[in-house]
Amino acid sequence: MSLILFQHPLASFCHKVLIALYENGTPFESRVIDLGNEVSRASLLRLWPIGKFPVLRDEALDSTVPETSIIIEYLDRHYPGLTPLLPLDPTDALCVRLWDRFFDLYVQEPMQAIVADKLRPEGAHDPQSVAQAQSLLCTAYGMIEQQLGEKLWIAGDALTMADCAAAPALFYAETLVPFGEQHVRLKQYYQRLLARPSFARVLKEAMPYFHLYPYHEKLPTQFRPERPHA
Repeated sequence: MSLILFQHPLASFCHKVLIALYENGTPFESRVIDLGNEVSRASLLRLWPIGKFPVLRDEALDSTVPETSIIIEYLDRHYPGLTPLLPLDPTDALCVRLWDRFFDLYVQEPMQAIVADKLRPEGAHDPQSVAQAQSLLCTAYGMIEQQLGEKLWIAGDALTMADCAAAPALFYAETLVPFGEQHVRLKQYYQRLLARPSFARVLKEAMPYFHLYPYHEKLPTQFRPERPHA
């Protein structure tokens, strides 16, 4: 198989690329990376010494493609499907790229900062940084609410790369800073994302790993890991 995705089913940035692949039924091989396993981690580092996933390897074109937005644009150019993830119109494409970056930088990053703090040992927590991240998420929610307006998806009537970024970012962020009563459009948008078959498939594949998420008890009910029997 030409395309190989080095990824982990729990990782939100991997979800972003998986949504893009599933939207267009793009054939690929999944290689799950366990960063705690020396051999598995080394296989990733050989491709991308930074050591972050996902990374796409295209054997047919002899290309190694890191970084989620670049991967999706690469797929859109070299392996297009029925769902174009980046508009042809330059102005529309800029809007999609803006909101793609918005979700990565202002939803994903503060969400990950809060989760990272939870995983720190006792005495190493940083309440001020957590509060700043929570505040940034609240600001981001308000801006998303305003951007949505009457749109079906974040940049218009068609799902794009920006929505691929939005789905996993909002899925995890909502467990940390729940949407408020004022976020009516955001809540509706989130439900549309959950119902999208490509994202539903991603979440189904992540189910066996959700118990590793430190806030798994706050996930939507249908995704909470079952408690072990006594």
